[in-house]
Amino acid sequence: PSYPLTPPHLPSHPLTSPPLPSQGDWFTSRISACALVAVAYEALPDATRAEIRALFAQLCRDDTPMVRRAASANLAKLAAAMFEAGEQASLKQDLLPLFSALSTDEQDSVRLMGVENCAAMGKLLSQADNRAVLLPVIRAVAQDKSWRVRYVVAEHICELLPHVGPEARRPPPTPPLTPPPHALTPTLTLHQVTRDEMLPAFLGMMHDTEAEVRTAAAFKVTAFSELLPAGLAEGLVLPCVRDVCSDKSQHVRAALASVIMGLAPVVGKPVTIEKLLPLFLQLLKDEFPEVRLNLIATLHALNAVVGVDLLAQSLLPAIAELAEDRQWRVRLAIIEYIPLLAAQLGASFFDEKLSVMCLGWLQDCVHTIREAATLNLQKLAQLFGPEWAQKHLLPHVLAPHTHTNYLYRLTALYAATGFAAVVSHDALLTSILPLVLQMTADPVPNVSCPPSRRHHFPLPHPHTLPTHPRPCRPPWPPPRPPVLMPPLLSRCASTRPRLCSSCCRSSTPPSSNSRSSRACSASPRTATRMSVTSQAKGCSPARGCRPAERQAAPARRRGAHKGG
Repeated sequence: PSYPLTPPHLPSHPLTSPPLPSQGDWFTSRISACALVAVAYEALPDATRAEIRALFAQLCRDDTPMVRRAASANLAKLAAAMFEAGEQASLKQDLLPLFSALSTDEQDSVRLMGVENCAAMGKLLSQADNRAVLLPVIRAVAQDKSWRVRYVVAEHICELLPHVGPEARRPPPTPPLTPPPHALTPTLTLHQVTRDEMLPAFLGMMHDTEAEVRTAAAFKVTAFSELLPAGLAEGLVLPCVRDVCSDKSQHVRAALASVIMGLAPVVGKPVTIEKLLPLFLQLLKDEFPEVRLNLIATLHALNAVVGVDLLAQSLLPAIAELAEDRQWRVRLAIIEYIPLLAAQLGASFFDEKLSVMCLGWLQDCVHTIREAATLNLQKLAQLFGPEWAQKHLLPHVLAPHTHTNYLYRLTALYAATGFAAVVSHDALLTSILPLVLQMTADPVPNVSCPPSRRHHFPLPHPHTLPTHPRPCRPPWPPPRPPVLMPPLLSRCASTRPRLCSSCCRSSTPPSSNSRSSRACSASPRTATRMSVTSQAKGCSPARGCRPAERQAAPARRRGAHKGG
């Protein structure tokens, strides 16, 4: 168990003694001291805190890169502990120079920790201190020579922007009725720091030479654009997005496809129709399956912006093409999106455009697609009502029950049992229940067994059930044949007393330790084995062979050999 270190124990505790980490021969003790300083700082007395800060500064200047990395990783924790202790002056005087030195370290593993420190320390400093201390560091790490450092900057760009440019989060002012000419420039509504520093850094990472950096930046396109006015996002971010849609790396395109739909509410309906829809269609036809999957998973964000009519005109042809995609995961994503699309299009539009596609999935070559298609039809039946389902879906769903392939018959059975809880009582009695009873006589056990074992649906009252007799089937599994006793075992069992009298020298009962007694008391299988062994040696109980004679026979043969 772990016990908290109380203030009386901390000054004398060996782990918090300042001379120990600085004088250690191995760097591992100094690494442990870096993590311990932030934990024990708040509970230390004021006299010891100054020594601890001097110790931490020594660790930040250590010759071993692993020690400097550990110190940089715990710098923000120590800063938070000093902030909670009310030592803002010591924080600015002692820690900020260390922060700047570690952010420009020669090792990239140390510099990338400075990016995370920027996001953490920006919450503790004022806006003026952030721009004076953090902004030069952000400017340097955004153009660092190591791609790992730039990758971390791309991951934390949305956390860094509010600290150096909080005006970016405010909505732009309402323009007057007759705006001046300079108001048409979207960059004038943004603060100079965000416009001149943060936005160029982000756009530079979108065009970085390393695919990993571009991937991390593509994931942040929507989140970064939400911090900008719509005019600036349309003028500067969308051209960069257009270039990334044709990126040579499939991972970059997949990352953009997972977030590009979020740009539609940011830029508005006109810009979405004019500039974003062509990019959507381009990504829907991408050759990499993950790109299409990521875009399909976020199609619901587009419905609220462009409307149903435009969605039907522009995206339905692409959706119909993806419904027959060679990758079954793409088809599965389209199936999962169909109920949401049908809820917005309506029953009549669904019957005209999407019903044939949804029913065709019931005969897909992949079992997962057929199973998802049955669940999809159940959701549609719940959405449009039981009458619509009984009229438009149920006849087509139950039709494959006579198919020559038993897999399609099994799919029809699954769909029938699933529709039992959705359709009306009459449809259950007239359509589903007779079909299930009929399929219990299917020659394939995979079809005939599931209705009675795994698939249960609510049955009506017994007096309303149809009177169709259930076909007779032989019991399965068939009963086992009776176990017959072997002939030798039955003969030994019937002649057991005679065996005992013939194998013994006298007719008196044998003793408990004799061999014949053990043979008699043994199990039938043991008695049979002993009898077989005796016959193999030339001794038959039927002949009355005794043990003495069996022992004397070899002696006579040896004597005859010597005499001869």
